[in-house]
Amino acid sequence: MKKISSLGLLVVLFVVLSACNRDKNHPGYIYYPDMAYSQAYDTYSENPVFAEGQTMRTPAEGTIPRGHTPYPFKAKSFPDQVAAGVQLINPVPHSAEVIATGKQQFEIFCMNCHGMEGKGDGHLYTSKLFPAKPTSLVEDYVKNKPDGEIYHVITMGSLSGLMGGHGGQITPENRWKIIHYVRELGK
Repeated sequence: MKKISSLGLLVVLFVVLSACNRDKNHPGYIYYPDMAYSQAYDTYSENPVFAEGQTMRTPAEGTIPRGHTPYPFKAKSFPDQVAAGVQLINPVPHSAEVIATGKQQFEIFCMNCHGMEGKGDGHLYTSKLFPAKPTSLVEDYVKNKPDGEIYHVITMGSLSGLMGGHGGQITPENRWKIIHYVRELGK
């Protein structure tokens, strides 16, 4: 019995060592070819592996990137919007440079709907591409809101759902800068 187990161990050792090859032009035997020669797909290409046919996968629900603090207020919630107005204070100091950056960001993300002067007469509305008139940012309705509430609307979108959230597109610092610029427009 001892001879048979020794012989079996020797055979297994021979098979394992025969798979190792020092020839750099031949990598050795491949036991799982589907893993060794897997098909690579471009990020936005179709993929037959997944049911919905998309290569780019959304992160699992609840995942948080490193160094990121989740936004604590819910979308389309009036109590959370008011709480954001009370709890969030603009950390970006007011300066000419901040206003200039805020204006640039406003022109990129806000002007198409809210217009050049923030009156709600942007191109998407005047060209009839958007059916509802966007909120005027220079009237008392917005002027009387605290900065944190405006920040919440930029981040999560409006209560009505007509304005989508821009939290994934505009950095938190630039959202605060846009608010400084909007305050300048309202003067």
